[in-house]
Amino acid sequence: MPTYRDEVVILRTHKLGEADRIVTMLSRTHGKVRAVAKGVRRTSSRFGARLEPFMVADVLLYQGRSLDIVQQAESLGAYGADIAVHYDRYTSANAMVEAADRLNEAEATPQQYLLLVGGLRALARGEHVPRSILDSYLLRAMALSGWAPGLADCARCGAAGPHDTFVAQLGGMICRDCAPVGAARVDQATAGMLTALMEGDWQFADVASAATRGSASGLIAAYAQWHLERGIRSLQHVEAAT
Repeated sequence: MPTYRDEVVILRTHKLGEADRIVTMLSRTHGKVRAVAKGVRRTSSRFGARLEPFMVADVLLYQGRSLDIVQQAESLGAYGADIAVHYDRYTSANAMVEAADRLNEAEATPQQYLLLVGGLRALARGEHVPRSILDSYLLRAMALSGWAPGLADCARCGAAGPHDTFVAQLGGMICRDCAPVGAARVDQATAGMLTALMEGDWQFADVASAATRGSASGLIAAYAQWHLERGIRSLQHVEAAT
């Protein structure tokens, strides 16, 4: 059976036997890959920390029947250590890789891979508030998967915005005619924060108040979990860190 090489982000790992691990990876060109890293839990392993969560690596894989086998791994981005020493970065990174795992169940695209790498790099460098990096990632990843929230015109009827109601189940910002009874209103600062996170306008996002960031985060979490049809378990730890 053939071998192939690809760039990957390590999403999660599971122990297998006494010394092996099953590694779940998001690759640049082969989508989501599950492979066995033999002997990786031994201190003498040549893979070392290259196959730990949040790491980016160039791997050579042998195509197996059910699981591929990692034959080589070279580090491309050692983000794990800088993320793990900060609790807020660590919890945000966990939520990101969990969402990536869910969103790429079928087919992944190079854009999804690059988006995740960029998010982990930003977390490792401390470029922005960790929760804001996570929120921006979730919005963009959902958009790449075909679930872009409507943030300008009404997501239901298309009426021109701006609007002041956000309903996750209806696709985003909703006009007052379409808004269900009791739907919560969104203030202008929170609406602006949602747009800034989607567009990568960090000049706006970085100066937002804690209250505005928290309000936007709640809406984004509700939107992502509604479309994924089950909760992102790591988000509860992110909430505890903020």
